[in-house]
Amino acid sequence: MTLNRLALFLFFLLFTSKGFSQSNNFFYGSFESNGVYYQDSESSDYDKKFASNSYLNLKYNLNNKWVFDLQTESYLPLALQNYSGLLEDTFVSTFSINFNPNDFNFTLGTIYEQFGSGMLLRTWEDRQLGINNSLWGIRTSYKKQNLRFVLLGGYQKKANTISEGKVFGFDSEFTLYEDKNTFNSLLVGLSYLGRLEAPHYVSYPFDDLTNSFSVRIDYNTDSFYLNYEYAYKSEDGVVKFNTVSETFIKNGNAHLLNAGLIKDGLGLDFTFRRLENMGFYSERVEFGSPFFETTLNYLPALTKQHDYLLTNINVYQSQPNISFQDPSLMKAGEIGFQLDAYYNIKKETYLGGKYGTKISLNISKWNNINGNYDYENEDYDLEFLGFGEKYFSEQSLEIRKKWSEKFSNIILFVNRYYNKRFVEEKVGEINSKILVFDNTLRLNGEKSMRFEIQHLFTEDDKKNWLGYGAEYNFNYNFSAYFNSIVNYGNELEDKPAYSNLGMSFSKNASKFMLSYGKQRGGLMCYGGVCRYVPEFKGLSFSIITSF
Repeated sequence: MTLNRLALFLFFLLFTSKGFSQSNNFFYGSFESNGVYYQDSESSDYDKKFASNSYLNLKYNLNNKWVFDLQTESYLPLALQNYSGLLEDTFVSTFSINFNPNDFNFTLGTIYEQFGSGMLLRTWEDRQLGINNSLWGIRTSYKKQNLRFVLLGGYQKKANTISEGKVFGFDSEFTLYEDKNTFNSLLVGLSYLGRLEAPHYVSYPFDDLTNSFSVRIDYNTDSFYLNYEYAYKSEDGVVKFNTVSETFIKNGNAHLLNAGLIKDGLGLDFTFRRLENMGFYSERVEFGSPFFETTLNYLPALTKQHDYLLTNINVYQSQPNISFQDPSLMKAGEIGFQLDAYYNIKKETYLGGKYGTKISLNISKWNNINGNYDYENEDYDLEFLGFGEKYFSEQSLEIRKKWSEKFSNIILFVNRYYNKRFVEEKVGEINSKILVFDNTLRLNGEKSMRFEIQHLFTEDDKKNWLGYGAEYNFNYNFSAYFNSIVNYGNELEDKPAYSNLGMSFSKNASKFMLSYGKQRGGLMCYGGVCRYVPEFKGLSFSIITSF
């Protein structure tokens, strides 16, 4: 019996045998389907074709001790474009049995887990990015008072298959001090993750087993926090041109520092990170996979995540890996920082006005790690705090102001530098400035209207962009929108323009969305993780419901 059939059989046998006979037993789940009819696409495989990704998740709780979880996925007649080519047909993607006796927890099957900040391990699902890098194996955990311990092992999910590499490790946390009255606490953590994979070579001068360790400390008060994590990865072959090198062998390490202050309407958050050769995969050859297949750790871009169409052009993607493309393009990771500052100007003050004013400032800067790079001998010697070639920098200022009971707006200004040569390994550097006016008008009852205008100014790359849009909310359940961005100021005869018209309707625990238009190709980012999407024109829909 295949895994698909076995999982389905066990789940429905349990459900039909126990039913709802006891109050502690209950069944719940969710369904999501996203589809596109491609009227026109950069990929000839999708012209005049329909594609869809559908997910059915079912859970059964038995006596508040056992939880059975099953998810099936369907990619018929084919997966949405730029999703992994391994995603096809219908199959059981995840299945787990979870048992919770007192202070222990046992899981057999699909495992979602995160060690610390995720620099060693984070397995998660993001359907918009086509990511599900869960583990298939065994997990046990213990938590009581000041101690938490997790032990796991298994194989990583790779689309509708599993990877060849074995993954195992543990995560531990110890609370050294905690005062619930003052919110003061001090916590330390220690993690280990091993990846065992024998490369398909006759000989190779590195171990099948790659070991990684991390240590962290978290200090918190009611107004201040300080967190630091260090991670180390043992020597391993560097992937060059989709091949694991037998001569270019390096270890990796990472430093992450985060500190913040919250007091009297002021909020400050500072993050510093240094990544050196920290890409980590259960299969080495998947290094840099555009579909994040077999990615073990979580290293998002630490920049401000914007909500507008033009602010999501030329966004930064973290650079944790070694890349020796040629003598003029050599990098071994990234070093940089991000600073967020928030301030709420009080009501009934000169600047705050009747309703107050919210101001936020963000500054970020990310560079290659400076050092001595040797292209011929495949080696480097890096400075710990050496800021080399600049990848990306951004300064943004956002003002949120409510002017009356019915009208409020957001003003956003962004000054950005993007090194296309070093980030995407393509030609070009882009300096741009972006200005956004976002306005909301409340009407009678549940009705409201939002309208925005955006502009991106640059003399580089594709030159200027103009964006505008409007959204009308008929009530809390039904809304419609229109948006458009136009590229101009260049020598192209046909000025690129991308317009979309759509609507959304929600009822209880269900939501339906429909849109038609042309989508800009490029990087699509969620939570600091990005992937490339091709340009297309077509009709899109989405259905999400839970039960």
